[in-house]
Amino acid sequence: MAAARASLGRILPESSILFLCDLQEKFRPSIAYFPQIVSVAARMLKVARLLDVPVLLTEQYPEGLGRTVPELGAQGIRPVSKTCFSMVPTLQKELDSRSQLQSVLLCGIETQACILNTALDLLDQGLQVHVVVDACSSRSQVDRLVALARMRQSGAFLSTSESLILQLVRDAAHPKFKEIQKIIKDPVPDSGLLGLFHGQNPVLMNSRP
Repeated sequence: MAAARASLGRILPESSILFLCDLQEKFRPSIAYFPQIVSVAARMLKVARLLDVPVLLTEQYPEGLGRTVPELGAQGIRPVSKTCFSMVPTLQKELDSRSQLQSVLLCGIETQACILNTALDLLDQGLQVHVVVDACSSRSQVDRLVALARMRQSGAFLSTSESLILQLVRDAAHPKFKEIQKIIKDPVPDSGLLGLFHGQNPVLMNSRP
């Protein structure tokens, strides 16, 4: 029964963490839909703060690629520098210290690089991974599409930001719901996902084992 429940991918604030991966200044001109991706990640961050979901933020080689963009709203969160194409090695001690952790919500760039490798490393440790598809992108939309499919094949859950936010809050009677409602009342900006899913794209639709 426990395995069956885990396969549903339910998330709770007290057993979840938000990962924000490498949303840095030098990526701005090259990543497709960069402003939209950052906007959605910022939305996830606001909700995480309201619901006391821990947040971890990385920067890939910040000396060369710059710092986290200010519009993410991550001021006050200490970024962790890395060179590995996964967040996990740098954050392993933090993960080990959280005995209740079950689910990781994953936002950032690039989908086929640090997002994919982070997801695989987390899955390998028995954690549930929820890829926030409207908060992840790449330079190439082919890379983005195939990486999403690859993560789904490996057992990660692909979800939109609003779907995950509503799973976390669960009930309109939640004391923070009105504040969260203000965050999600406007539709998320288009980040090209309709094109990826157009016509029930076979790469994504048939990728779950």
